[in-house]
Amino acid sequence: MRKEPHQVARILFLVSNAGDGERALGPGEPRNLGPRTKQGRWATVGPSVESGLHDSPLVHLPTGEPDPRPVIRSARKFELPKCCFRFRSRLPVPMATGRLGVEETLGALNAALGPGGPVWFKETRARHLRARDFLAPRRALQARFGEGQVPEHVVRAVVDLQGPGVAPVLRCEPTPAGLALQLQRSAVFERVLGAVAAYAAPSAPSAPAAREPRVLLHCPSLRAAPCAFRLSQLRAVLVADHLARALQVHGVSVCLVPAVRDPHMSTFLQQLRVDWPAASEQASTEALRSRALAEFPPAGARGALPHGVLGSACLKELVKGRGHAAGYDANLDNCLVTEDLLSVLAELQSAVQHWPEDSSLGLTAAPDAGADSCVVVHVVSYEEEFQQQKLDLLWWKLDDQAPLRQKHLVCGPVKVAGVPGTLTAPEYYELRHTQVCKASTLKHSGDLAQDPAWTETFRVLSVATIKFEMLSKAPQSQLLLNLADNISTKGTKSGTFVMYNCARLATLFEGYKCSMEQGLYPPFPPVSSLDFSLLHEEGEWLLLFNSILPFPDLLSQTAALDYTAPGLHVTARTEMVCKFLVQLSMDFSSYYNRVHILGEPRPHLFGHMFARLQLLRAVREVLHAGLAVLGLPPLSYI
Repeated sequence: MRKEPHQVARILFLVSNAGDGERALGPGEPRNLGPRTKQGRWATVGPSVESGLHDSPLVHLPTGEPDPRPVIRSARKFELPKCCFRFRSRLPVPMATGRLGVEETLGALNAALGPGGPVWFKETRARHLRARDFLAPRRALQARFGEGQVPEHVVRAVVDLQGPGVAPVLRCEPTPAGLALQLQRSAVFERVLGAVAAYAAPSAPSAPAAREPRVLLHCPSLRAAPCAFRLSQLRAVLVADHLARALQVHGVSVCLVPAVRDPHMSTFLQQLRVDWPAASEQASTEALRSRALAEFPPAGARGALPHGVLGSACLKELVKGRGHAAGYDANLDNCLVTEDLLSVLAELQSAVQHWPEDSSLGLTAAPDAGADSCVVVHVVSYEEEFQQQKLDLLWWKLDDQAPLRQKHLVCGPVKVAGVPGTLTAPEYYELRHTQVCKASTLKHSGDLAQDPAWTETFRVLSVATIKFEMLSKAPQSQLLLNLADNISTKGTKSGTFVMYNCARLATLFEGYKCSMEQGLYPPFPPVSSLDFSLLHEEGEWLLLFNSILPFPDLLSQTAALDYTAPGLHVTARTEMVCKFLVQLSMDFSSYYNRVHILGEPRPHLFGHMFARLQLLRAVREVLHAGLAVLGLPPLSYI
C-alpha cells in the first residue's frame, strides 16, 4: 500500500536522527552503512558530510539501484572504509560525568588506531568545523596501515570510544582529506555547559601536586632603578609575573625573588598590576662571605684586586667540574666576587632555605625538602643573561645546598619603531595611558580622564594594552613595538579589544537582570532543565569547541616547564593566554554582532535565550579566568 507523504517524512526523520539516540534499524537489520544485503544496502543521500550538515538522511536502496553517494577516488591503492559509522544505542545510555578534555579525546582516538605516533588532530577553522571536529589525514593513515586500508573494526572502535574525559562520538566517515569525525554536539554542549566552573580551571596534573617541584622565580631586572628601567627588563618582569600566576593556578608552590626594596619600583609595579613581594631588610651575607674568603686566595695574594672585591673565581673550571657546560657562554672566564654579588646570592639562598608558607595558592613543600625538590628559573633579559650565568656557577661554588637545577628563561630584545633614543618603562606606561585618555576624549564629548569614576578604568586599559603587547609573542623572540598605533576597541589584536568584549558580556547579563526584575523575563531556570540541542548556530559550536572546552589544557600548557631537559635554557609558552583571549574575543564579537541574545519576551523563545545565555556565561567565566592569569580585572563598562 502506498505510504502518505507525511508517513515517508516520519520514516526519514527517524532514520536521519538515529545517531542522536532514536533507533531506526531492527534487531535483525544491518548496523552499518555500505555493506550490501540480500534485500539491498543502506546509503547516504542528500548532501555529504562536507556540506556542513550535522546528519545526512539514510534510505534503503533496493538491489540494482545506483548508489547516489559520490565515489571517492584515490590516486594510490590506499582505501578508507567505504561506509559511515554512526553512534546508535538500543537502550538509553546514562549521561557520563566528569570534565571532557581535548587531550583526553585525542589520546583515545590515537590509541584506537593501534600502535604508532599521533595521527588525529583537532579542527579549529570555522569552515572545517561545519563538517568535522577531528581529522586523521589520509597520508598519515597511509603510513600507519601498510595493508592499504583502514580496517573496519578500527573505525568501529573509534565510534565506540568511551573513557574519562573522552567526548562522545556521533560518526566517523571517509572524506578526501582522511577520516573525519564529528562529536555528538548536543551531548557535548550539555556536559560542558552543565559544569561551567570546571572548565575555567586547569586540567588535573599527571602527577600529584605534592610531588611537583617548588619553583623559585628569580627576576634580576627588578634590581634596576625605576628611572633606568628598560623595556627589555619590563618584558622580563611581566613574563615572570604571568608565569608565577599560571604556576600558582596549577597548584605549584612558587617563591618570587628578589623582594623589591625601592618604594618607587613598588609603586610602578602596582600601576602595572604586578604582584611581587616587597622587603626592607637584606639577607645576611656572613656565611657566604666566610666561604668566599676560604675558597679564594688569601689577602696577600689579592693586592691587585680592586677595593671591595673579595677574590676571583675561575668559572671555566666550575663549568667543567659540574658537567654543566651545555648552554653556558664560551666567553665565561673569571668572575670578581664582590659584596653585591654575595648579597644577591644570600637572598636566593635564604629563599630556598626558608620557603615562605604563603608563596603559593597551592601546596607548599615539606620543610625538610632537599635541593632536588626546588627548581630555580632565572627570568632574565637578553642583556642580563651573561651576568646571571656567572651567578649560577658562583652559587654552586659557595653553597653546597644550592639547588641542582637552575634554568634560564631568556627574554628577547624589545625594539621600538620610529622612536629615536631610549624609552624607559615608566615613559612607555605614561605614553600608553595618555593615548587611552585621548581615545576616550575623541569618542565621548567630555574629558572622561578627569572623571574619578573612569580613572581606574583608564588605568586598567593602559595596563591591558601593555601586557598584551609584551606577552603576545613568545618570550624568546624579538618584540617590535609600534608606539604610533592608536588605542581603539576596534583593533582585534589589542588588549583594549579584549577588555571591550569583557564589558559587552557584563552589559548583556546586566540587561537580562534588569529585564527580569521588570518582569519581562523569568528567573534563570536550573541548568539541568535547559535544552542545549537548540544551539545549532555555527558561532555557538565555535565558542564551545575552540574556547571553553580546551581552556583547561591551555592553562596547563602555560604552566608547563621542562625542568628535566638537558642544557641551561628553558622555554615557556607565556604567549598562549593572550593569543587565546584575543581569538575568543574575536569569535564572541562575531557571534554577538550576528545573533540577538535577549529576544522578545515571549515564552516560546525563552528556551533558546536561556541556552545561549548559559553558553555566554561559560564564555564569561573563561574570559575572566584568563584575565586573572594576566593580573587584569574584568571591566563592566568601557
